[in-house]
Amino acid sequence: MKNSHKKTIITLDNVSKQFGNKSAVREVSLEIVQGSITAILGPNGAGKTTTIKMMLGLTSPSSGNIRILDMPPGHKQVLQRIGVMMQDVSVMDFLTVREMIRMVQSYYAAPLDTAALERLTGLSPNDLNRRAEKLSGGQKRSLNFALAMTGNPDILFFDEPTVGLDSETRRQFWAQIRALAKQGKTVIFTTHYLQEADEAADRIILFNEGTIAADGTPEQIKNGMTKRTLSFTYTPFLELDGESTPKETVDTAAAPHLNLIKKIPGVDQVQYHHHRCILHSKDTDALIRQIITMQLPVQDIRIEAGQLEDAYASMLSNVKEEEQ
Repeated sequence: MKNSHKKTIITLDNVSKQFGNKSAVREVSLEIVQGSITAILGPNGAGKTTTIKMMLGLTSPSSGNIRILDMPPGHKQVLQRIGVMMQDVSVMDFLTVREMIRMVQSYYAAPLDTAALERLTGLSPNDLNRRAEKLSGGQKRSLNFALAMTGNPDILFFDEPTVGLDSETRRQFWAQIRALAKQGKTVIFTTHYLQEADEAADRIILFNEGTIAADGTPEQIKNGMTKRTLSFTYTPFLELDGESTPKETVDTAAAPHLNLIKKIPGVDQVQYHHHRCILHSKDTDALIRQIITMQLPVQDIRIEAGQLEDAYASMLSNVKEEEQ
């Protein structure tokens, strides 16, 4: 997905990665623009982690080309301008939180000041004086976020950044991320929390079997891979479905109406739930026009879009997931 109005800072051009006879990534091409928040999703073994490792310079592509800030991954100037927070939280034993922050600051030519980094941890003044290994899992993750920000990076890579965090801490984290993106920083993250990707990301890239299965905004992903639903109450059913009406009578009398609804062009599935008729379709606007034209006695029309979980499930049902 390209954006002509913003500067492209990450480019993958026909990138592949082989591990022996196994093809982990196959001919992936993409561009990521400055100030964007991109979620990379996919099942285990889909190629997303290998792709990020290639962006970070931790492994080299078997073929193709990667440019980060118009330089090769792993270049010294690139390393000074990226921040990384991996899923496995690690800290150095016997150092206090404050000592760890100051040590990592020494790696950078122009680090963020200590006060700003300490605020990013969300830890109390007493916690900053505690040895890092004494922190809880959530506190260690907050510390790792501060360490990822130490060099005041232009690009941030997060691998499952909110695992182990409570809902309030998670909310605060994403508020900080959105604020950083508004400052022009670029964020790439992986997550198994699909709702997080839906709410936080400007763009979602779905990987499967080493290739990009879908790429777009959350809305584009949902609209392209899931059906929308149009539901309504239908007067003939409401009149029939009284307590004194036997179910057999309802089914028999409603049959002509059911057949009529099923024949509406673009209806892929019809369901009934709590006196509502639910139509599944990719074009609910056309369905409304058809219902009006046919003058069906409908009430309380509702249109609902699919969820990202539905799109994800749809992708996985249409392609064979790699064996673990």
